[in-house]
Amino acid sequence: MGYTIAEIAEAAGLEAAGDLTLKVDRPAEPVSAAAGDLALAMSEDYAGALAACPARAAIVWPGADWQAMGLDAALMAPRARVALAGIGDLFAPPLDLAPGIHPSAIIDPSAELGADVWIGPLTVIGAGAQIGDGARILGQVTVGAGAQIGPNALLHPGTRIGARVVIGKGFIAQANAVIGADGFSYVTPEKGAVESAKETGAVAEDARNIALRRIASLGTVEIGDDVEVGAGATIDRGTVASTTIGNGTKIDNQVMVGHNCRIGATCLICGQVGIAGSCEIGDRVVLGGQVGIGDHLKIGSDCVLAGGSLVGSNIPPGKVMMGAPAAPREQVYAQVMAMRRLPRLMEQMQEIRKKLGL
Repeated sequence: MGYTIAEIAEAAGLEAAGDLTLKVDRPAEPVSAAAGDLALAMSEDYAGALAACPARAAIVWPGADWQAMGLDAALMAPRARVALAGIGDLFAPPLDLAPGIHPSAIIDPSAELGADVWIGPLTVIGAGAQIGDGARILGQVTVGAGAQIGPNALLHPGTRIGARVVIGKGFIAQANAVIGADGFSYVTPEKGAVESAKETGAVAEDARNIALRRIASLGTVEIGDDVEVGAGATIDRGTVASTTIGNGTKIDNQVMVGHNCRIGATCLICGQVGIAGSCEIGDRVVLGGQVGIGDHLKIGSDCVLAGGSLVGSNIPPGKVMMGAPAAPREQVYAQVMAMRRLPRLMEQMQEIRKKLGL
């Protein structure tokens, strides 16, 4: 149905100029934008493509001469990705979910559903579960017994919410996320290979081939407000206490959060991160893709760990770390530069050996 430039400006909080009544159908890249599209040219790098495309309106970079590029209207974007977030909310396609409760859904009579809840086909809501107002639960979702999900949640197909899990408002789970599976907790009747290796650096002969005994996960998972969990991500319940995720934290696809972890507020945890059990992660921490964190470690608030970093020791607040094992960025850069100099250093050593007759 499209939106006028004035409507987009108000919704996205952007300054607009030109014909504010002009209506556009969808956002598009300048290289493929049609006459009825809103061209996204939020960097000067797109100037050539924008001037060549037939679009009549665009989101442009600060200071752009949009009239010289033949536009009838423009929206100014001081921060490109913030502008993209604003228009994304406006143009997002509707959910593939009909209002109300699908007849194939199975809802325990003791479950409590808030006002205006939508539930998709083949979804199962367990005994005593509580679903907040305005929740949107798509097809083939499972919500375990006694779980609590706050208002305005969005659970995409295949999401699994375990028994007794507690989730705040505004929660989003992408497809096949699993919240509240049992933790990976086992023990050997006598000291086993892991304990032997930690103590001595070797596996004792009598520590081999010992049976593993399972430790039940009696705790749960507690998630704050406005948290998002990506597709295929897993968050294990605690052994006794809860695994916790703070307000506003965003967890990407295929992330693994082990049992008993405590993750702070407004963290950004990128794809394929693995966090072993009983870790404590502070507020506003950024973990790049494929970061691995060993068990029982503490990562202070405001740390940034580059992708692929492997963490084997505690990190104080405010550090920027990278590498395997993770080290301060400046130290890793110095090591890389030193390694690049090694071939030249070896050549110099060979020259010295020749001069000395060695």
